Amino acid sequence: MLENFGLKVLHAFDPERAHGLALTALKMGLGPLTGPYTTPRLATTVAGLDMPNPIGLAAGFDKNAEAAGPLQRAGFGFIEVGAATPKSQPGNPKPRLFRLTEDQAAINRFGFNNDGMDVIADRLEKTPREIPIGLNLGANKDSADRLEDFAAVYRRCAPHIDFATINVSSPNTEKLRDLQGKEALAEIITRVDAVRLIEAEPVALFLKIAPDLTAQDIEDIVSVILDAPGRISGIIATNTTLDRDGLQSPNAHEKGGLSGQPVFEKSTRVLAQLHALTRGTIPLIGVGGVASAEQAYAKIRAGASAVQLYTGLVYGGLSLVNDIAKGLDALLERDGHANVAQAVGSGVSEWT
Repeated sequence: MLENFGLKVLHAFDPERAHGLALTALKMGLGPLTGPYTTPRLATTVAGLDMPNPIGLAAGFDKNAEAAGPLQRAGFGFIEVGAATPKSQPGNPKPRLFRLTEDQAAINRFGFNNDGMDVIADRLEKTPREIPIGLNLGANKDSADRLEDFAAVYRRCAPHIDFATINVSSPNTEKLRDLQGKEALAEIITRVDAVRLIEAEPVALFLKIAPDLTAQDIEDIVSVILDAPGRISGIIATNTTLDRDGLQSPNAHEKGGLSGQPVFEKSTRVLAQLHALTRGTIPLIGVGGVASAEQAYAKIRAGASAVQLYTGLVYGGLSLVNDIAKGLDALLERDGHANVAQAVGSGVSEWT
């Protein structure tokens, strides 16, 4: 009841203001911070990362690692902060975040607003790690060498994280998605991997891709990864979409990336294609429209070893995380799976 009341209060504010208030409340220790729900069925390992459950927080909620401590006790099995860029930048003009309540969705055009890698690295250094913490790597809007930006952020922040994500799929930085092309992507991976090789303890490296890709685009991305074995630890599928089909909200035509329920089917189909193309040899993290245990389970059955959510929290609150974990545990038990890994990819044919 208290959480429902809090959500109603937050929804009375401008979305970006409400987001800031939610982070402030977390930093004050408010909210359901009882730790992750876990069982032997839910505990899993993805790309060498031990997770109490496979429910993660997607990048974008805590851009500046301000609440990374409390978020580790909010029920997640892992969290991802950022995106971080080498230099701080204000992002795009406001308003830049919109609720689509009728669609249980959101549109954002933040444009990688963040405090910069030095400030974020300092915060992460002071944050004890209770569950795996990852950082989304971004590039500055005015950068002369965006490929080098990813390597620079990795170099600065790697000692304080468990995994890093190359984000070439945000629609809100001009021409960033062009870096998903075969040659550019291979060069980014090479540059970041060169930095990893000189690290005493290199962290897992993920690639986050867009849902608005052709079948050939997806094949090209997979070929780049398979041609460089060991460089990419896993793929996060997917980021937000530019598609607006079927939306009901008055904010439906705002520019930016669409997240939430309308993305679920598209992102899950991309996930299943990736699983089929990689033959399950590369861990996948499914994100896009996860707001229930059934949707988390569908992502896992489509090929995900773990899932992430963000927009679902806008409508369901933080208690949603443990609700999903408990529901997922029950679904795994119902279907006779002793662990998450046994369910991964068991329903790929339903999506391809």
